[in-house]
Amino acid sequence: MGEWKTIVVGVDGSPGSRKALSWAAAEAAEHGADLVVLNVWEHTLLPPAGSVSVSEHYVPDPSQRTAEDLVQVIKEELGERPPVLVKPQVKQGRAAKVLIEESEGADLLVVGKRGHGGFAGLVLGSVSQHVAAYANCPVTVVR
Repeated sequence: MGEWKTIVVGVDGSPGSRKALSWAAAEAAEHGADLVVLNVWEHTLLPPAGSVSVSEHYVPDPSQRTAEDLVQVIKEELGERPPVLVKPQVKQGRAAKVLIEESEGADLLVVGKRGHGGFAGLVLGSVSQHVAAYANCPVTVVR
C-alpha cells in the first residue's frame, strides 16, 4: 500500500462514528497521515415533532455548536493530545455528498456502519453505502 498523507473520517457522534474515529486515528498514526475529522450538519427549518414553537429550538449558529461538540467527541475518543495531527471540520450539507466531495483530496475515507438490530444490521447504512459506491478514494467502513 502506498503512503497515506490524509485520512478523512466522518463523525456524527454516534457510537459507530466514534469507533470509526478511533480506527482512523490509529491508521493515521501508523502511516504518518493527517486526520481530517469531518462532521456534516443539514440545515432544517422544521422544529422537532411535538415542539411548541420554532424559537425554543433556534440556534443562532448551528455550526459553532456542532464544532464545539465535534471537538468534545475528539477529546473523548483520542484524548487531549492525539498521536496524530487532527483537523476538525464542520460543513453544512447532505452527509454522503459532502463526504464524497472531501474524498477527492483524501488517501482514505473512513465511516462507521449504522447500528441496527435484526436483518437491517446486515447491511450498511445509507450514507456509508452511498459513500462506498461513489467516493474518489478507498473507503473503510468500521463495524
